[in-house]
Amino acid sequence: MKKARFTTEQIIAILQEHAAGAAPAELVRRHGISRQTFYSWKKRYGDLQVSDAKRLKALEDENARLKRLVSEQALNLQILKDVLGKHS
Repeated sequence: MKKARFTTEQIIAILQEHAAGAAPAELVRRHGISRQTFYSWKKRYGDLQVSDAKRLKALEDENARLKRLVSEQALNLQILKDVLGKHS
């Protein structure tokens, strides 16, 4: 997986600069990001603080792990059903 160029803390700092009155065009130019990236960050992180964003990331990681676990279990169950169905 591609490593993010900006940490969550850096993203929130950029968004806080915007909240303090910096123009989006200035922030985009200064930090070398696209307008699309800036607005997707704004949509995702909004008014979050660093601690909130870290918690959000931890929850997203846990959710992804649990989804993988459920899909693996469903696959195992389907394999068992197929094997048992062939021997009957």
